Amino acid sequence: MTQQKDPKKDADLRLSPSEQLGYSSVTGIAGSGARSSTQRALASVTLGFELIVVFLVGLAIFGLRLLDPPELGIIAGVAVCGLCILALALMRRTKIGIYIGWAVQVIVFLGGFFLTPIFAVALMFGSLWVYCMIKGAKIDRERALFASL
Repeated sequence: MTQQKDPKKDADLRLSPSEQLGYSSVTGIAGSGARSSTQRALASVTLGFELIVVFLVGLAIFGLRLLDPPELGIIAGVAVCGLCILALALMRRTKIGIYIGWAVQVIVFLGGFFLTPIFAVALMFGSLWVYCMIKGAKIDRERALFASL
């Protein structure tokens, strides 16, 4: 004797208050909602991690005294971090954040001319960025196609 489940009950997912708070926080930060974009969500995660690495690169340029005065390394790192934050903020509403994200990838690559190991960082985050742009757009197209059925 198997007991049949009520499909209506299974369709309604009930979250605990702490789970609901976490879900609301994450979707609010990522700018998701009813019309969320996977591409923007993936781009946000990539830029969030890159933000930390870019600041550390600025500290490395300062510590190695590659620029004169050395404080320019920190200033450059903070400036690129500011661009990352601006891109993250604008990404929630418009595609301008995506374009600023592309600019950040180019700036990080150009930083490799000051400190050669930055090319490895640029390659890693640049390839991740390209993957997120391509795969995220594909997922968004497939979701839109599925929703129209």
